[in-house]
Amino acid sequence: MLQEKFKKIKQEIIDELQRTKTLEQLDDLQKKYFSRTAGELTKLVKEIKNVAEAERPKIGKIANEVKKEAVEMFERIKKNLETGKQSQDNSRIFDPTIPGKKEEAGRLHILTQMRREVEDVCVGMGFMIVDGPELESEWYNFEAVNVPAWHPARDMQDTFYIKKSRNQEIKKSTDQDNHKLTNLDTNLVLRTHTSNVQVRAMEKYGVPLRCIAPGRTYRNEATDARHEHTFHQVEGLMVDKNISIANFKAVFDAIVKAILGADFKTRIRPGYFPFVEPGFEVDLSCALCQGQGCRVCKHTSWVEFCGAGMVHPNVLKTGGVDPKKYSGFAFGFGLERLTMMRYGINDIRLFHSGDLRFLRQF
Repeated sequence: MLQEKFKKIKQEIIDELQRTKTLEQLDDLQKKYFSRTAGELTKLVKEIKNVAEAERPKIGKIANEVKKEAVEMFERIKKNLETGKQSQDNSRIFDPTIPGKKEEAGRLHILTQMRREVEDVCVGMGFMIVDGPELESEWYNFEAVNVPAWHPARDMQDTFYIKKSRNQEIKKSTDQDNHKLTNLDTNLVLRTHTSNVQVRAMEKYGVPLRCIAPGRTYRNEATDARHEHTFHQVEGLMVDKNISIANFKAVFDAIVKAILGADFKTRIRPGYFPFVEPGFEVDLSCALCQGQGCRVCKHTSWVEFCGAGMVHPNVLKTGGVDPKKYSGFAFGFGLERLTMMRYGINDIRLFHSGDLRFLRQF
């Protein structure tokens, strides 16, 4: 009977595989039983068509089981033979005089370390950490923070724009995100600051509000020791009743002294930013030259560090806050520049160079 033939050939395959010692022998066996034209198991399977129709399902099931088990045995034997061959080859080329390879663990980038440190300091003062999209609509990046299209301040920031023809395509891919892009009839931009989070945070959380928004930003800059086209910024925002410049100075000095130490000096001078009124800039004493003058501080002994001011009433209104009842301050500083002051780094381009000799120092 055909059923007995399948059992017999299965046993023959098992016996021959047990005697197989090389991959060449295994290859010969595979051709003997599985060859499409002359394979013994293949020819046996073809005989099923001559069996009575009522018996075919039963015989076919047996044939499939035998074939499946045979294939699994061949694969198992092949794997064992290949593993043994590889072990033998490795043993022949092993040189015990070669020094061992030291496995090194990865580490956080210095900017990530600094960002977490700033976050810890701010959270300790009651600030929450918020986030926003890096690909932003012109509305949140400019108009919502009091920089309309006609405003001369737009010239202060050369921006990377996304073509309007791609807006609907981008909208489909971002509709499921937490940060939906609105006003897609306008251009999309790679955000030029994390100030785009100000109005988003007021819309979502209301007031009173204390938050910081650290993240990556982009500007079409001519790179040098102080400027990069891609950098990280920390935006700070506090809105409540009776907030004044004194509150800003207390908060900002606490951050600087916690990160850089008590010896660092700060100075506030008038500055213009459309989203604050009044606005001012904060400088840090240059840690690189200790007051002697260098290319980073432009030989002034001071490094421009932070733009800040009292939140403009128009920005509060856009965020749904009544400027007659509430006031607030906002500030934004570069994480790279803070890290440069902390560690005496004299070129901002080193952070994104990918040079392990530089990164392994921290």
